[in-house]
Amino acid sequence: MTIATRRSPIEVVIGKGDVRTIQRGKTWLQFEYLQKGFEHTRGIKFFYYNGTIEILMPGAAHELFKKIIAILIEVFLLDRNIEFEPTGSMTRKREGTAAAEADESYEIQGSKLCVEINFTSGDESKLDCYRALGIDEVWFWEDGVLAVYHLQSEGYQRVSSSQIPALASIDLAVMAECILIGETSRIEAVEKFRKSHPN
Repeated sequence: MTIATRRSPIEVVIGKGDVRTIQRGKTWLQFEYLQKGFEHTRGIKFFYYNGTIEILMPGAAHELFKKIIAILIEVFLLDRNIEFEPTGSMTRKREGTAAAEADESYEIQGSKLCVEINFTSGDESKLDCYRALGIDEVWFWEDGVLAVYHLQSEGYQRVSSSQIPALASIDLAVMAECILIGETSRIEAVEKFRKSHPN
């Protein structure tokens, strides 16, 4: 007997407590209906680009790392009296085309930065979505590596240091070390970060 199998239209990926659900071939209207259905549920993040909907339910490790990165960025800016707007996980939309809820996001002296923690995939395909939304720079944290992508005329290019002027002097290798330290001690992480980045 032959059993017919059909690929499920819904893909579920689990990693380190994160649960990511991916649905392809969806319209913008379907995305908006789905998002509206979860509008009173905290912590769930939605993305839409090119007919693909992603729903992320972040785990504890995800939330810890995003907060450590946020602390270090904010300490760096506050220590230098640089004004910034923390925009968190607010929904950014380009109607009918793209929508994203970053783990953390900022507007710093006219530049837009989004931070993504990846436990379920090395999802650099999100860069296409962020490009459609006009985000200047995207930082990815995955497996102990902090990768920075800056938007240029031909698309995002990986860079060795932030191209956002206010963040350009951050040593990304040191920051990655501090993020790992921050998994056990936020105080030690900030102390090391500050020593490595004196005013």
